Order: sequence, then structure tokens, then C-alpha cells
Amino acid sequence: MNKTEPRTLAGFMELLPNEQILFNQMKAKIECTYQRFGFLPLDTPVIELSEVLLAKAGGETEKQIYRFTKGETDLSLRFDLTVPLSKYVAKNYGNLSFPFRRYQIGKVYRGEKTQKGRFREFYQCDIDIIGDEQLDIINDAELPSIIYTILKELGFDDFTICINNRKILNGLFESLGQKENAVQILRIIDKIDKIGKEAVIEELAKIRLPKSEIEKVMDFIAIDGTSDEKIEKLKKLEVNNEVYARGIEELKEVIKNIRLFGVPERNFKVDLTIARGLDYYTGTVYETFLDDYREIGSVCSGGRYENLAEYYTDKKLPGVGISIGLTRLFYKLNELNLIHAEQKSMAQVLIIPMVEDLEKPIQLATDLRNLGVRTEIYLNDKKLKAKFKYADKLKIPYVIVMGEDELAADTVNMKNMETGEEKKIPLQATQIQDNII
Repeated sequence: MNKTEPRTLAGFMELLPNEQILFNQMKAKIECTYQRFGFLPLDTPVIELSEVLLAKAGGETEKQIYRFTKGETDLSLRFDLTVPLSKYVAKNYGNLSFPFRRYQIGKVYRGEKTQKGRFREFYQCDIDIIGDEQLDIINDAELPSIIYTILKELGFDDFTICINNRKILNGLFESLGQKENAVQILRIIDKIDKIGKEAVIEELAKIRLPKSEIEKVMDFIAIDGTSDEKIEKLKKLEVNNEVYARGIEELKEVIKNIRLFGVPERNFKVDLTIARGLDYYTGTVYETFLDDYREIGSVCSGGRYENLAEYYTDKKLPGVGISIGLTRLFYKLNELNLIHAEQKSMAQVLIIPMVEDLEKPIQLATDLRNLGVRTEIYLNDKKLKAKFKYADKLKIPYVIVMGEDELAADTVNMKNMETGEEKKIPLQATQIQDNII
């Protein structure tokens, strides 16, 4: 019989159990934080009708879609969690309470060219706050406090949430007579961290932006100082444009309220180079960077949009949201040795029966599990040394040996695998629970 080589398709991440445990712990911390802020869980299908999923898609996005037919039905795998959310809200509008605060953590699929750290299947962790007709700007200030809480939960201290407002940028371009080129200019500016100032100037020149206007754009994004100083300098530019002025006021309001939510000054700033490449962002935008590892790129991004479900309904549904690309973040942190997958087992206790009658060992395992103690029972016929080696290899903290002598005395022998300490404990699940640190 010919054997097939076991291999995984490029762009799909598989982890060893210890790595998967760490990945799951990170995912759980993100989900727990979303819940603490009152967001509701949502899960949408991985497969959607192509007509529905691609209502808004185009360009590079559409090229990356995994699309196929089953019978006569045209289907596609979801490429993000925002479009399915749009469909969901439009479909269930009458049954939802607004503002609708939802979180979703799930896999998405993009047929990207595979490269290191880029995946075709990856987890996104999204939250969005969606309003009915209107959504107060203070909601834009709450999201940075959620980003701050998550990164602190994940063990990071040195990070910066960079904030801007697309109205400021759009108003500036409109005042320069470049309204039609605004999206293109924004996409170029958005790449300044990756390609540098000179390359941005070259790309702006390629789209036939006059030299004087390129200088104004570059002077604008070079404004420095504290967040408050930058806002004041923006006002002093005397750009005579209503959209520009409204953007400054929104940014000022967001910064004021971020402080109200308790985010320290050292962890956020106004950054006028932040544009967000996606053209549906219309107001506040966010990018979050680990200060010492900017090469990772943004670990959490998002922004404000005017009408989430415009392709599915006439109702105006403004919103603001953020997304964490967990698969890529995990890969990069692991690659840089910033996280360590040390836990190799879910069990806190391994019960090793040394008797033929397994009634009492199995009952003890059941009792411990009912108390919330994660318990594994070793059921294979091996020598005692091999059983202890198994526990040691998986770093299971405690081993309980149940032999004839122990059962006769209604005790168990419990060993702390880290310290090597052994002691006899009454054969009671509560007593054993009390001895687990």
C-alpha cells in the first residue's frame, strides 16, 4: 500500500499541543476582556453565498476569495468578520438592541501569496459597536481602553495606541483640490512606516500630485509634539474646510475621553500618519504597536465607519470597531521568543492506579473533576517508572498513586512533581483539592 506524505498546505498554521495551549490562553484572555466590557458573542457561518459575501468586495479582496460551487450554488469562504456582521445586522435588525455591541472570534480565509508570518487561514478577534442612525463619538474613545486592557492582560507594558481621524485627512486633500485622489493618497501615506518618507514622496509624484501639494502633505504628517500640541498645530494650519475642522473636533473629543477611560498617556498618542488603507473608514482610526517591536506591524487596528450595512439595507448603521489578527500576532511573538509555550498538559493531577479494580481510582477522578480539578487517569498497562516519566514529560504538577496499601488505609500517595515532595493524604477529593497549590 502506497503511503501519502503527511503535510500541511502552505499558509495554514498547525501547533504542537503546548503551543496550542498558549494560543488558547491568549484567545481566552481576549474573549474574557470583550465580555467584561459587555460585548455580546456572535458566530457567523464560515461559508456564505457569494452574492451576499461579495456585495462590497472588489479589486485585490475579490482576487483573494476562496470561491467554489456546490451543485448550482455559488459559495465563498468569509475573508473577514465585518462583512458577515453587516449581513447579520441587516438581516436581524428588528431583533437587535442598539447600540449593538458584538464580539466575534473566528477563522477567516484569504488566498494570499504565502510568506513568513502571512496565513491563508487565520483567527480574527473583532469587536464592533453599531448604532441605529447615529453613534456618539464617545464610543470611539472606549475602544482604546479595551485595547489597553487586552495588551496588559497579555503581559505587555510598552505599547502605543496611535489615533487619527480620516476627516482631517480627507478635508486637507479636499482643500488642496485632491478630493478625487483622497483614497489613493491615503493608501500611500498609510505605508510610510513600511517604505519610508522618500518612497512616499515618490509614490505621490507618480499619481501626478504637484510638488507644492506633496510638500503640504508631508509637512502635515510631520507635525510633532504631544497629542494636545498636535491638535493645536492642526488648528493653526488654517485649512479652510468644514470636514477638516469637524475631524479636529472629533479627535480632540476622543483624546479627552480616552483619558476619562483611564488609558495612561504613555500608551496612546495622536499620529497623523495613521490612515488605515481600507477606504470605508470615515472618522477615528487606530493602529497599535509594541514599542520595541514595530517590525511586527500593528497588533490591533480599526476605526469608525458611517454605514456598516449599506449594501444590504437602506437603514443607516454607523459603527466603530477593532480587530486583532491573533494567528499572525501569536506567530510573530513566538518567533521573537516573547512568549513561551511551557504548559504541556491541561491536567493538574495524574492518577496512577496500581490495582486491578479501578472503581475507586475512577471514582476519585470523577469527584476531583466535579470539584473543578482538571484530572487525568492513567489507564494503560505500563511500569510505574514509565507512568511517572509520562507525567514529567507533560509537566503535570501532581501525581497520585493508588496502590493496594493506600486503598487499604483509605489514603493516596501524592507527589509534587516540581519539588519532589511526597505525602499521604486521606482518600477524599476535597482533601486532595486543598493540597493543590
